[in-house]
Amino acid sequence: MKHFKNPKFSLLILVFGLLVSACDNQLTEVDPINEAELKKQSTISKFNLTEISDYSNLRKGDFTGKYLVLSRNQNLNSNLMRSIENAGGEIVKQYPEIGVLLVTPRTDTFLEEAGKINGVESITPDLVWTYTQEPGLVSEDVTVSAENARRITAGGEAFNYRDAIFDGWQWAPKAINATDAWDAGYTGEGIRVAVLDGGFHSTHIDLAPNLDVASSASFVPGFAFNQDTGTFWHGTHVAGIVAASGFGVVGIAPKATLVGVKVLHNGSGAFSWILDGIIYAATPQNLGGGGAQVMNMSLGATIDYRNNWQDREFRDAFRELQKIYDRVTRFAFNNGVTVIASSGNGETNYDEERELFKFPAQNQHVLSISSTGPTGWVLGNTNFSDPAYYTDFGKSLVDFAAPGGTVGLAVVEGNFNPCTLIGTTRTTTTTCAIFDQVFSTVRGTSNGNYNWAQGTSMASPAAAGVVALMMQANGGNLTPAQVKTRLMQSSTDLGKPGQDEIYGHGFVNAAKAVGINN
Repeated sequence: MKHFKNPKFSLLILVFGLLVSACDNQLTEVDPINEAELKKQSTISKFNLTEISDYSNLRKGDFTGKYLVLSRNQNLNSNLMRSIENAGGEIVKQYPEIGVLLVTPRTDTFLEEAGKINGVESITPDLVWTYTQEPGLVSEDVTVSAENARRITAGGEAFNYRDAIFDGWQWAPKAINATDAWDAGYTGEGIRVAVLDGGFHSTHIDLAPNLDVASSASFVPGFAFNQDTGTFWHGTHVAGIVAASGFGVVGIAPKATLVGVKVLHNGSGAFSWILDGIIYAATPQNLGGGGAQVMNMSLGATIDYRNNWQDREFRDAFRELQKIYDRVTRFAFNNGVTVIASSGNGETNYDEERELFKFPAQNQHVLSISSTGPTGWVLGNTNFSDPAYYTDFGKSLVDFAAPGGTVGLAVVEGNFNPCTLIGTTRTTTTTCAIFDQVFSTVRGTSNGNYNWAQGTSMASPAAAGVVALMMQANGGNLTPAQVKTRLMQSSTDLGKPGQDEIYGHGFVNAAKAVGINN
């Protein structure tokens, strides 16, 4: 049985790389370990961990004050729970689906005593780390005035994507032939897509028609699912890519049902919150869950154990975290939920950098998505499937590719010239490279704000939208294994023939995914 009590562990447990979701794609450095301070802490608390006091200001390495107890088998029984309580632990939450308990220690001897229990495999601190980072907004918000908005209802009128106010501003749907799928009547209607992320602006005019507010939930203490910080709101941008209703912009599956599951606050979250979110989303509605058929996680953490593998506690912690994540993604898979995650924005080849591991993109039964984008779309370029300069890649990481946008025209090619985008009803002028990003919903200052962002965080929901279209075309009955097979059959084989390190099994194609040959 493993438990982790080394003073370095609270900061070492993961020397996290940041899976950045937008413009800034550098890996975040972990603050140096202050051994003197840690020694001081060890005289105060046996756990050498400081409990979170302010959930609105989360930091890497924050401790929720709880431990994740992993059972040796995947069952929780009364004897095990009684033993945990006798060892001085208060069981806060049970995860019988994956054989995990969330426990608050009530005695200084809890770790030592719990370590003697035969049915316990490991005890791991429930820590906070950064999963996403909101991009700096690269342009002013584009606001739809409320006085210009027609009344929106969940039932809505017949869908016509050409009526969108910003028609002509979105290159991504056309790049994957989603418009052909819409023309054929496929909109994702009847398919439930859970988005595990930060806050969701529930009254946004493009999200409200499709958002199942009653099923949406938050697992961040003290915050509702429709709360976050700033004006971007990562979860709102991601949700719009999946299923914006077509008032201002059009999501890839514009009539799919969105279930907003808040597991992050300002891009950070505790390990237990992610577990809560996955289990909730993958649990059928009649059992009190979100009832998702598709799950999108535009989030992740990179474990870099290059300089830490000699530390036994780090090595054990990494393995135990991997087991817990595998159990929960396997639970979703077994419940018929297709799980999709962003591959990351570190410009890294995971086939070469084998000391890296990406949670949850590399966990069992997760489809990991890399990012593509054009350079100079407004200038007439249509290279939509070109790899984005920032995307992580590698056969060991990537399953498929999708449009996530790129400002490579400026960052890589140095072109900061202005361009004018002429849409069907709206025109705007800004730096040409801005338009090569993905345009979607944001929190802003009203119920009708939109902006651009780039990242694999934007590519993942595009793929999730394609899966929703595919599932609608097949009566909503596809298993995750069938979804992967059909994506492999329908995606465009780019790069090296067959599976390759950039595109995985291919660049998603919405029209072919629903059975249209184009």
